[in-house]
Amino acid sequence: METFTIEGGNALKGDITPQGAKNEALQVICATLLTDEEVTISNIPDILDVNNLIKLLKDIGVKVTNPTKGMFTFKADSLDLLYLSSDEFVEKCAKLRGSVLMIGPLLGRYGKATVAKPGGDKIGRRRLDTHFLGFHNLGATYNRVSGREVFELKADKLKGCYMLLDEASVTGTANIIMAAVMAEGTTTIYNAACEPYIQQLCHMLNRMGAKIGGIGSNLLTIEGVTALHGTDHRLLPDMIEVGSFIAMAAMVGDGIRIKDASIKNLGIIPDAFRRLGITIREEGDDLFIPRHDHYQIDSFIDGTIMTLADAPWPGLTPDLLSVLLVVATQAEGSVLIHQKMFESRLFFVDKLIDMGAQIILCDPHRAVVVGHDRKIRLRASRMSSPDIRAGIALLIAALSADGTSQISNIAQIDRGYENIEGRLNALGAKIIRN
Repeated sequence: METFTIEGGNALKGDITPQGAKNEALQVICATLLTDEEVTISNIPDILDVNNLIKLLKDIGVKVTNPTKGMFTFKADSLDLLYLSSDEFVEKCAKLRGSVLMIGPLLGRYGKATVAKPGGDKIGRRRLDTHFLGFHNLGATYNRVSGREVFELKADKLKGCYMLLDEASVTGTANIIMAAVMAEGTTTIYNAACEPYIQQLCHMLNRMGAKIGGIGSNLLTIEGVTALHGTDHRLLPDMIEVGSFIAMAAMVGDGIRIKDASIKNLGIIPDAFRRLGITIREEGDDLFIPRHDHYQIDSFIDGTIMTLADAPWPGLTPDLLSVLLVVATQAEGSVLIHQKMFESRLFFVDKLIDMGAQIILCDPHRAVVVGHDRKIRLRASRMSSPDIRAGIALLIAALSADGTSQISNIAQIDRGYENIEGRLNALGAKIIRN
């Protein structure tokens, strides 16, 4: 198991460019299964979750080429349909959360799919009911196969309909969209997720010949088509990585510029950091974060304690609450972090408490952070990364700590961040991969 050794207290300075968006990559790569023509996607990040999904597509017969760094072409003109129901395929899917996004396109194009409980972060229950209910509304049937822990979905012909999603699930919305684009008739999806990555998926599918209206809203209308064709697509910058770099710049930066951040697609993220007292300057499409020797958490207008809580887009993404929590440990003031979506994502705070942070874990969903105002530095520690976002939060804490820290299980960080130690070392960090 690889580890990071981090020498804390080194100031970071310079320019850094965010990688392509991981969550968008997982969606649009799976969307290539909807056509037998070639689809080219650029700005794909070199990270474990994406690379494993690409390997899985190769296994089922997709022709994949990599003409240059970050660019891949996909051609799904001859899939091994027998392999799609094999135990080997199911076992591989069970290790990769992104594999769930293959269900919609396979069901839409071939009328069948086999589903295992997908892997990924251990951050609490991540149910698939929204996906299955959406497929059922389109006319698919599903049954659990005893002894295999899998579900089989089938549909002679998907048919468009109106549906109200029980939650604005991002992966659920993406999966239902990909199934519906080739359904017979018109599908209306209300309470759809509308994140920029869902918008990107819809725009890509429309260029492939789909007919999707209402993009950017929570009410999508999809007129089914009989076939889709190839296209070219470029991923947005990863908003979670942008947020992670803002946090690093605030905690240990001496002037960091985040280049080509696609500011218009960041939503409320910069303002969430500003509520913690972080100065962020927008210069063109770059973000510049100056050195912060002091920053003070806002309170609400009535004087009550600031609360940062996740919410469906355009609310605050849950993927950044771990990072915001770490930034708050060195601020002046207090903040309540309310993680509504996942019941285990805040459990990593015990590691920050061991480092000297003042955090009260109220329950699985809420934590109060009392900032040190930089009067007490975090202590170096040995720790393990439980998931992608907690992993990067712990790395930020280690960069600011007094002494040398070690983080094990860094494969979790590698799942979402490309060559993170190399890119941060170029700014002045001292991180060694062991």
